[in-house]
Amino acid sequence: MTADLDSSFDCQSCGACCAYSSDWPRFSLETDEELDRIPAELVAEDLSGMRCEGERCAALTGVVGERTGCGIYAVRPHVCRTCQPGDEECLMARAAHGLAV
Repeated sequence: MTADLDSSFDCQSCGACCAYSSDWPRFSLETDEELDRIPAELVAEDLSGMRCEGERCAALTGVVGERTGCGIYAVRPHVCRTCQPGDEECLMARAAHGLAV
C-alpha cells in the first residue's frame, strides 16, 4: 500500500469495517489472557467474538462515515487489527456503506 492510499483512508472518519458484518468481529488467534481483557458486556453470548447490534460491533462509537472510534482499541481482537486502511476488507466495507473506495 502506498503512503498516498494509506493517508486517504482515515479510520476515525470511517468505521465501516466495524459495522459491516456481525460475522466479522470473531475471535480466532486470541490467547485467554487477551480475551480476558475484553469487557464481558462486549463479548457475544456464545463467546465466539464481539457482541454486535445488527451488523455493528458493540465497541464501535460514533457515526459511520463521519467520526468513529473503538471503545476497546488497545485490546481489540486480531481480526480487527488485521483490517488495514485501503485493503480489500476495508474497501468492501466502505462500498457496502456507500463510502468512497
